[in-house]
Amino acid sequence: MNASELPAGLVETIGTDTTHAEAADRLAAAIEGSDKFGLVARVAHSASAERVGLELVPMTEFLFGNPAGGSPLMQISPTAGIDLPQKMLIIETETGVRVLHNDPAYIAERHNIPLDTPQIVGAAGLLQNFANIAAGV
Repeated sequence: MNASELPAGLVETIGTDTTHAEAADRLAAAIEGSDKFGLVARVAHSASAERVGLELVPMTEFLFGNPAGGSPLMQISPTAGIDLPQKMLIIETETGVRVLHNDPAYIAERHNIPLDTPQIVGAAGLLQNFANIAAGV
């Protein structure tokens, strides 16, 4: 899947010299070491599938956030709560590790939040930084 095939609103970063486990550990460390975000959950989708006899490629989702950043967005539009806290998905493929996250501008547009809202403006760079760390780029 290339960027033109991604569902609307997703941003993808590809790491070719890393494994799923390395990327997941780097992302967890980056989130936990951040003064902006806290780790809410780490969901091992592939491990969950295995418990019910199904197989997925290595896939882990991270939920992380900052109430000081997300709560003002939900004050503007309570429906933003469906997209918050932030999420990042790491998938191992034959060609490399894919790190995906929602584009903050897409979330803003989806919930009628002004694009110049400080939390939206600041989130794009922070999320891309996390994705780069995870992907090893």
